[in-house]
Amino acid sequence: MAPRILLARHGQTAWSQLGKHTGRTDVPLLEEGRLGAKLLGERLARDPWQGLPGLEVRTSPLARASESCDLAGFGARAEPWDALLEWDYGDYEGMTPAQIQAIRPGWLIWRDGVPGGESVADVSARADEVVAWARSAERDVLVFAHGHILRTLAARWLGFEASFGARIRLEPTSLSVLGWAYGAPALERWNDTGHLDA
Repeated sequence: MAPRILLARHGQTAWSQLGKHTGRTDVPLLEEGRLGAKLLGERLARDPWQGLPGLEVRTSPLARASESCDLAGFGARAEPWDALLEWDYGDYEGMTPAQIQAIRPGWLIWRDGVPGGESVADVSARADEVVAWARSAERDVLVFAHGHILRTLAARWLGFEASFGARIRLEPTSLSVLGWAYGAPALERWNDTGHLDA
């Protein structure tokens, strides 16, 4: 079977709850986010995942992702990787979309990038690095990271431009699987938060 990549978005933070662009600021998890990460870990410990034995695990080094990884039970197996850092939002760090639109009407991160931060091409190149690593593995892999980089990663896995990420929302503590269908890259599971309903 061709290798797949399992994506776990970090748990809820105060900034993600408010819709603030949270790039490189190391915002801690809320208690809700901590609980969500534990529930995700419990889910991955059961059928059909069985704890994902032998899987290679990587995480963004930012605390909200690495702590989610730890709480889900994968911290001891995880390697931090800068390629999984969230988009560097530069001058727009900590701002909501409405605040940005007030100073730059019509702005779209998936087209325009951010001043003082990363361009779409920069983030796409990092996503391509993760895709290449995942496809070179002999087994499935698991990553813990952030909303925009994971959406970019999905777009690039599917062979689309990074801008496709604008069309696929991703909730905190969600589980997604990028796999294959009829020999072509496919979304096997996306934005699954069923473990939070328990």
